[in-house]
Amino acid sequence: MMRSVASGGHRTGPSSSLSRRSILALAAVSAASTLEGCYRASRPTQAVIPPREIRAVAFDALAVFDAGSVVARCERAFPGRGEQFAATWRTRQFDYTWIRAVARQPYIDFWHITEDALVYAAKASSLDLSPSDRDDLMSTWLSLKPWPDSVEALEAMRSAGLRLAILSNFTPVMQRECVKGAGLDGVVDYHLSTDAARAYKPDPRAYQLAVSAMGLAREEIAFAAFGGWDAAGSKCFGFTTVWVNRQALPVEELGVEPDAIVSTLAQMAASLRPGTPPA
Repeated sequence: MMRSVASGGHRTGPSSSLSRRSILALAAVSAASTLEGCYRASRPTQAVIPPREIRAVAFDALAVFDAGSVVARCERAFPGRGEQFAATWRTRQFDYTWIRAVARQPYIDFWHITEDALVYAAKASSLDLSPSDRDDLMSTWLSLKPWPDSVEALEAMRSAGLRLAILSNFTPVMQRECVKGAGLDGVVDYHLSTDAARAYKPDPRAYQLAVSAMGLAREEIAFAAFGGWDAAGSKCFGFTTVWVNRQALPVEELGVEPDAIVSTLAQMAASLRPGTPPA
């Protein structure tokens, strides 16, 4: 049975008057505070998940769904400039969550964050964003396709007795539409949107949603991160953290490392067994 955890965010209050330089300085301080108490592992990061009793897996949405279609849609709207436009849009999409949190601006949900980032990307690129292009580009986030290995890997984990959740900044609607489109309705047990905490990852309140919804200890939950920053936040929170490093990037220099690094969810599925050490 699928469960959703969320409460809608609203656009309220004026924007911050802080300069970008001031905000980024605050962000650096905030990141250090979030990671306080974390440590850099003394052993090398392994590709095999360490032996722990794992009873559930929470996935960042982008570990399961491929945002590559966003680039294709941007290229269709702005021929010859789609790749750079998409990069600016996606960078601001996450920048805005962190800046809003650090600057203590009123919470707005990730759909509106995404829309604000889109408007900025158009202005920064000196491109005319028509209402139809705006709607078309935004709708892409409701129809992301799964990575080629995702569906089989999640089905294998579910068949092995693991409880599965999407734990993401995506709004409940964004999550539901992507899960439904991938045919994962009967596979994912929990839709956990950070809307419910009114805090974006890597805020510990966001990760706590999985603990509260599943009724498990954090050590019993494995978290599959797409972004290196998310892997760091998850590890600091106390999850057994697997970084699904599809882009072959280096580990973030944040003083903490994931428990394992894999390139696909299929590799993660092969290493996880519920309640017993992984093979």
